[in-house]
Amino acid sequence: MVDREPATELGPFSSPGAQATPWASAFAVLGEAEVFWLSTVRPDGRPHVTPLLAAWSLGGLCFTTGGQERKARNLEHNARCVLTTGTNALTGVDVVIEGLASVVDDRSERRQATADFERKYGPHLTSPEGTWYGLGDAVIAGDVRLYRVAPAVGFAFGKLPASSQTRYTWPSR
Repeated sequence: MVDREPATELGPFSSPGAQATPWASAFAVLGEAEVFWLSTVRPDGRPHVTPLLAAWSLGGLCFTTGGQERKARNLEHNARCVLTTGTNALTGVDVVIEGLASVVDDRSERRQATADFERKYGPHLTSPEGTWYGLGDAVIAGDVRLYRVAPAVGFAFGKLPASSQTRYTWPSR
């Protein structure tokens, strides 16, 4: 799956003289971030937010979960979701990706996503002492759900010394 380059636009709430954050810079933040926050909507309309691991793969942000976890049940009802990551500080860049989550069923795609996760998180996934050791095998076998969030809209929020709000939009497929 080929990654699509989003259109980039500086938002109106940016500091005077601020520049839009290039997609390459926001993409680097996604690649370096260890923890993401997934926001989904419960069937009754209440929000649900949970931290998780995520990696850019298959043209979107991918994450895993068990089929009976709250986020999986929410996504069965409403595939719209948001993944957020950043610095948790007043400096740096925070990135938000909005899109539709879908279960990745194809074994070769699960294998590719697993390789991307293992490249990103290293010994956490690949070492017998790693917290999530064995997750890759479970993903490839289909024992754990792998989701891909196809990006529709994204934001980069540049912070001090000057704030910028950059909007990214991806063309529809």
